[in-house]
Amino acid sequence: MTSFRQGGHRRIDRVLDPAFLADLTGLEMDELRDRRRQAEQEEVDHSYLRRLLQGRIDIMRAEQGWRVAGSGDDLVAHLSEVLGDEQPASAHGLGRHCTLEPTQPGIHRRHYEVLLDDVSLSDVRARTDKELRATLDIFIAEERRVSVQRRAVQEVMDHFSEEIGRRYRDGEADVTNLLAGDQH
Repeated sequence: MTSFRQGGHRRIDRVLDPAFLADLTGLEMDELRDRRRQAEQEEVDHSYLRRLLQGRIDIMRAEQGWRVAGSGDDLVAHLSEVLGDEQPASAHGLGRHCTLEPTQPGIHRRHYEVLLDDVSLSDVRARTDKELRATLDIFIAEERRVSVQRRAVQEVMDHFSEEIGRRYRDGEADVTNLLAGDQH
């Protein structure tokens, strides 16, 4: 996943372009909803990539912990614990619920696999402490970058939700069309 590019043609470029939020009050309701859905899909994709990165970070941190403790624990035997809900998360989400699925997950998977370059996570025990730390630092930096971009997308979503809500609250939109409009 690459960073936002002003004037770019990808969805992330459109969603984070200030023009995407320009003149919300002048947009038709269908356009507001469409743009909110675009932002929502981008948020789902960022969330997916973030979860993939966090899983890798958790695996590397577990390996580091085992090394410090002098444990000979096997990653495969403890994988469900390492990646389970009881394990402290690398970062905490903002608690948004969405029913969308990530689009093109293979693209995101290829991106984070490129981060590994020649350090294979399938055998973290074969890596030196220095190699493991360097790879972990790269993943942590990438997870932070993805999280910052995800929060920016969530702010865009909030602007659209606020404008849609305002229209219903102020009577500019007919609440009887609410469900029909959300089915697009």
